[in-house]
Amino acid sequence: MKTNSDSRKSAQTRDIQDNGVQSSQLMQLFEDELKDIYWAEKALTKAIPKMIKNATAPELKKALENHLEQTYTQVNRVEEVFGLLDKKASAKECKAMAGLIKEGQEIMEECEEGVMCDAGIISAGQKIEHYEIASYGTLRQFAATLGRTDIAELLQQTLSEEKAADEKLSEIAMSTINIKASEKVES
Repeated sequence: MKTNSDSRKSAQTRDIQDNGVQSSQLMQLFEDELKDIYWAEKALTKAIPKMIKNATAPELKKALENHLEQTYTQVNRVEEVFGLLDKKASAKECKAMAGLIKEGQEIMEECEEGVMCDAGIISAGQKIEHYEIASYGTLRQFAATLGRTDIAELLQQTLSEEKAADEKLSEIAMSTINIKASEKVES
């Protein structure tokens, strides 16, 4: 007599074994999460220029400009993943990213121009990077589990870029911005 658990396990195994992964629940979750990060990356192509405009430290502006270029590449890479799945690239609003972008906008509006705003931009940027790191790490693992090493490799490229962007923001914060911001005396 088969239990529900046995039936689920054999269905999951069948999905992976007979290459029917296109219809597995994990594949559905993967595609939903891919739509989510696609929306997020496209939204960042509009949000990062605002951060650049408000940043004052040259090294922060340069890091943001470099990451904006990477973001366009990452949008294309997500579109490539959709293509490998024989799916049309489509976006689904990412409420988490929408919230992070809104929070970043509020920080820029509320912070004093200059070093304090730069510190706020770095804070907002790192929150965004951490969300992307979590998302791409999960997507990469889903792809690997689904036997799509081609897709997992593409997602790993983006994951590595997001980690490097986060490290760059930390480096800028710790080497200059946070030090200057801590010395700033409120009027």
